[in-house]
Amino acid sequence: MADTTRTATLTIDGQSFDLPIYSPTAGPDVIDITKLYGKAGVFTHDPGFTSTSACESSITFIDGEKGELLHRGYPIDQLAEKSHYLEVCYLLLYGELPSAAELEKFEHTITHHTMIHEQMHNFFRGFRRDAHPMATMVGVVGAMSAFYHDSTDINDERQREIASHRLIAKMPTIAAMAYKYSIGQPFVYPRNDLDYASNFLRMCFAVPAQEYVVDPVLSRAMDRIFTLHADHEQNASTSTVRLASSSGANPFACIAAGIACLWGPAHGGANQACLEMLKEIGTPDRIPEFIARAKDKNDPFRLMGFGHRVYKNFDPRATVMKQSADEVLDLLGVENNPLLQIAKELERIAVQDPYFVEKKLFPNVDFYSGIILEAMGFPTSMFTPIFAVSRTVGWISQWKEQLADPAMKIGRPRQLYTGETLRDYVEIENR
Repeated sequence: MADTTRTATLTIDGQSFDLPIYSPTAGPDVIDITKLYGKAGVFTHDPGFTSTSACESSITFIDGEKGELLHRGYPIDQLAEKSHYLEVCYLLLYGELPSAAELEKFEHTITHHTMIHEQMHNFFRGFRRDAHPMATMVGVVGAMSAFYHDSTDINDERQREIASHRLIAKMPTIAAMAYKYSIGQPFVYPRNDLDYASNFLRMCFAVPAQEYVVDPVLSRAMDRIFTLHADHEQNASTSTVRLASSSGANPFACIAAGIACLWGPAHGGANQACLEMLKEIGTPDRIPEFIARAKDKNDPFRLMGFGHRVYKNFDPRATVMKQSADEVLDLLGVENNPLLQIAKELERIAVQDPYFVEKKLFPNVDFYSGIILEAMGFPTSMFTPIFAVSRTVGWISQWKEQLADPAMKIGRPRQLYTGETLRDYVEIENR
């Protein structure tokens, strides 16, 4: 915790209260209001917690003004260019980049835990065939606590470690099985001779009737998608995981809660919403019409995949993702895909439009990741499950950090009550 010699003074009805000010290693100073209610008898009101620090963390830092995203101090563009997903997983989990021996051991552990309990196959078959893959994932991940009893004790450090490895390793298998089940194809088992991203692509697109060879360009693009979505500080789903964890819930239940939150279109569903917008536009010649609608304050329409709530300059992940998008589209082409033609033209027009430039509404990571996944052949229903696979390590890292925090207590937000005050019950015949 930072030095508390500085204080802020809050005056209420002539009475003053001193509140400690903390200075983080990066980011704005923080006023500690932990004891405000006890001292002054008042709460603070902050819908969406946009001005509230709920925890102390050393994992991820975002500077929205600079367009900066750091994992343990390392810029995301460097990690995406020079590293790969499992190395970033190690960094998030343990705080430092691994040595060659540490990385080899970690990769071996994750690779050899990718299979799921065979009885879980029956669990999948309990869902309707047309169930959304996210609905399936919420149920299956939550049910992991019924299959892996030896890693649910959050007070056992070794069990926490095993649960962490299992979730990172098995999440791609679960997501791929949810996809296969939704399209009526047989499940494809993981292979230990493939890297993390290639294994996932094979489990999604291989069929028993023929051999499937993963293109290295697609594998690299998939790995970048995983890397760029690995963690993003205290977003909605991460905060959900932390809140669930604060009650002492087992790790599988906490991650299932995070998946459920991620499902929302304002969070993990943003890239799906982007592709659905492209479908609404329909043809490239209609793009000016939708650009005009986006500028019209009286029109509720807005361009999905542009701008970001946190990044006020540019999304640092988008630059890397654009490079992957260009590589994938060069490989697969866009000539036969109208949506991708619209996306490329929309990007070209929007980045040159003075309105979007002035308001810094640049294409974000959701815009480009949606393009890549569409080009690979994934339906939009799989976009958010892939996001969940990526974000699992971030959730787990935040979960582990919180459990080790001596200041942790069960989450209990307060409220600004605006309902009725005390009323006496009225018998039904008198109403």
